[in-house]
Amino acid sequence: MLLSLSYVLALYSLSTFAAPTTNDGVPRVKLGKTTLVGRAITASKVEFFGAIPYAEPPLGPLRLRPPVLKTHLNVATFNATNFGKGCLQYPKHLTADEVDEDCMTINVYRPAGISSDAKLPVLFWTHGGGMIQGAGNMFNGSAIVAQSITRGTPIIYVNFNYRLGPLGFPQGQEAINNKALNLGLKDQVTALEWVQQNIGIFGGDKKKVTVFGESAGSIMTSALFLNSNLEKYARAAIFQSGHLTFKGNFPATHQQSDWDGFVALVPSCADLVAMNNTWDCIREAPVAEIFASLVNVETNTAAPFMPVLDGPDGFIPDYPSKLYAKGHFAKLPFITGTNLDEGTLFVAPTINSTDQVRASLIAGASPSNNPASLNASVDKILQLYPDVPALGAPFGTGNETFGYSSQYKRMAAISTDAMMLAPRRFWQKAAADFGVKTYGYLFTEPMLADPPALGTTHAVDLTFVYGGLYYKPLEKTTSAHTASSYFIDYWVSFTNGLDPNDGKGVQRPKWEQYTSKNQVLLQINGQNTTTIPDTFRKTQTDFMNSDPAIWFH
Repeated sequence: MLLSLSYVLALYSLSTFAAPTTNDGVPRVKLGKTTLVGRAITASKVEFFGAIPYAEPPLGPLRLRPPVLKTHLNVATFNATNFGKGCLQYPKHLTADEVDEDCMTINVYRPAGISSDAKLPVLFWTHGGGMIQGAGNMFNGSAIVAQSITRGTPIIYVNFNYRLGPLGFPQGQEAINNKALNLGLKDQVTALEWVQQNIGIFGGDKKKVTVFGESAGSIMTSALFLNSNLEKYARAAIFQSGHLTFKGNFPATHQQSDWDGFVALVPSCADLVAMNNTWDCIREAPVAEIFASLVNVETNTAAPFMPVLDGPDGFIPDYPSKLYAKGHFAKLPFITGTNLDEGTLFVAPTINSTDQVRASLIAGASPSNNPASLNASVDKILQLYPDVPALGAPFGTGNETFGYSSQYKRMAAISTDAMMLAPRRFWQKAAADFGVKTYGYLFTEPMLADPPALGTTHAVDLTFVYGGLYYKPLEKTTSAHTASSYFIDYWVSFTNGLDPNDGKGVQRPKWEQYTSKNQVLLQINGQNTTTIPDTFRKTQTDFMNSDPAIWFH
């Protein structure tokens, strides 16, 4: 989930690179005939170039169309000192002034003073936010780049904006008819194409790109492993708390009612819903009407605008579980992991009965081709997750219920495993069985400033991976700063050499590779980072994974 940008961190000095980019200290690069004027982040010896268009604006005739790659600009000088606006979304974490339909931009952080032939590895970020929220301006990559410099293994960091909600992931029969499925995934690939063509001018190596993301960004990245020719754009990946199988994968018609609900709040087009003839109207509707309708997207908790099955030539040609079994996925090395208490963020504190837990599980897995099997499966889940507070999430908190019903902890445990743990295990085991090099982790450091009922919940890892430059600064504890330095060093090491154990940077435990015969994880915690067996709640997740047709597809 996405919240807000904060602070700038001062980090270290630079001694191994070329002279500053220009005599006046202003970083500049040449993109074709255009000079990009960036911004120096002097405290951390990092340079920033932002708001660079990577695709034509998706306006007018390009609304609800596949992205059109844009590798050159038609101006002599381009101001790249700040971020561009985020893509259209309900203004929850970004203000109305910070979003726009003209949003397809990319941002680059690099070590100061490097030459264009430096050939540095590239870390390419896709933001999360349920595919309805978020933007690149919420993710300040300067701490990651600064630490990569300090440890002597410099990298370049890139992030970008992609279309969200109904404009990025349109649903329904009309989206199928107009070949407009999974536009957000197409935006992601187009941004990667831009990197292939242009990262060299910033000193990057297009052959050494590692894609990474969190939550929805991780889910999108996992989708690219299936049928996108990802090998053309990247050589490795890092998945933080999200895989395509976390939620049932369906054809676009499954969410027809959500598309209709969106259109019904667009005054120019509302009358056309009953005639199933909304497409042309939505493509021509005033952007103010589209923007106002997004409150419906924000308040719908069923995640209606997600990637969908899109046919043999699409990104998701079949249910992921079937593709994994066939080995139909990119054989790129990857890191994957989850947080200890992912599900606490998604459970209503008011839940207080087994009937409510049951109803939530059935709703999440519906519709089902076999309702009897679904009901039997839910019965088994309720047996495997009894209403015993000591077994619930946040895990390790004993009989404490934080003033809530014990059913809160029960449902939070189920959500943690169904949404994150079981899909991670399913994917990682499948990849390892086909000989893919992979590393797994479990993050257990709590965000002490959060309510105790959340524990180490979904998205708290972002503050640590970004060195305190996301959402809130790192807490002033040795443990928090140790966990953050571990994250960054492991990520940078993997980006440089496809192995998190390069021995550079802070001294840290060795991360053992996950294999079919050695299913182990690295528990990342500032006070106790260590190897653990990947066996906790295995009976429960094995049951979920035994029938992906019901729980994940």
